[in-house]
Amino acid sequence: MLWIILTAAAAPLQVARNALQRGLVGDAGPWGATLVRFLFGLPFALLIFAVVAALTPDAAPRLSWRFGLAVVAGAAGQVAATAALLVAMRRSGFAVATFMQQSSLPLAALMGLAVGDALSLQAWAGVAATTVGLAVLSWPKAGAEKGAARGALFGLASGLAFGMTLNAYRQAGVALDPAHPLFAATASVCVAQTLQSAGLLTFLAVTRPAALRAVAVSWRQSLGAGFFGAAASACWFAALAMAPAGAVRAVGVIEAPIAAAAGRRLFKERLTLRQAIGGALTACGVMVTALG
Repeated sequence: MLWIILTAAAAPLQVARNALQRGLVGDAGPWGATLVRFLFGLPFALLIFAVVAALTPDAAPRLSWRFGLAVVAGAAGQVAATAALLVAMRRSGFAVATFMQQSSLPLAALMGLAVGDALSLQAWAGVAATTVGLAVLSWPKAGAEKGAARGALFGLASGLAFGMTLNAYRQAGVALDPAHPLFAATASVCVAQTLQSAGLLTFLAVTRPAALRAVAVSWRQSLGAGFFGAAASACWFAALAMAPAGAVRAVGVIEAPIAAAAGRRLFKERLTLRQAIGGALTACGVMVTALG
């Protein structure tokens, strides 16, 4: 049950990171704010790995093409998912975008079938309930602004990318060292964040140098986002090395009510009755899936 504890710990860390990143989108843009998560989180990720490696002297990592392909796919998917989520938060609100991101639950479960991860009948019932909740959340209301509707689409796109990312990172950890999931997870975090930081730095230096300047100016806020991001990623990766991606994402949906509370307190956002019902259905789906 350690994976459940790790996933539950990752949820508030991720909400804190998202809140700090959301504040950077205005000046740095979605790609600059995405860079913050990986670049400023890399030193913390390396520190976490150093501690885990010291406590795991018998670890025997196996570098392979399977690991390389999985970690590259996961890194690319996580970059795309983060950028889409930040755009969704700007257009639809912090809490609603976080709810929409939970589409990664049914998508991760479906993708997991391709790599041999199986869920029980009860777990699939939970996935179905979560899907209904997401449908209620994303259903457009009469007279809704186009920006909000597009924000919902970006939220769903974020969920799709995260679903791919979860399965890729699970395969990376299993390929590297299945006997030591914490070691494999933290090592994969370091490799992925190095690739993500290098790729985004190069991209922004060529296309959006102003975004890099904005990130540098906001280094204090960026450092906080990096710390919370690294801690959340370490928890996610470790949980994924121990359990199927669909089940991990199910428990991770507890970040949705945390995000709703954060959105109300930090950004003065309030959920409508329809959104509250959709969130409740999503929460029920999480419980059923986790118990399955």
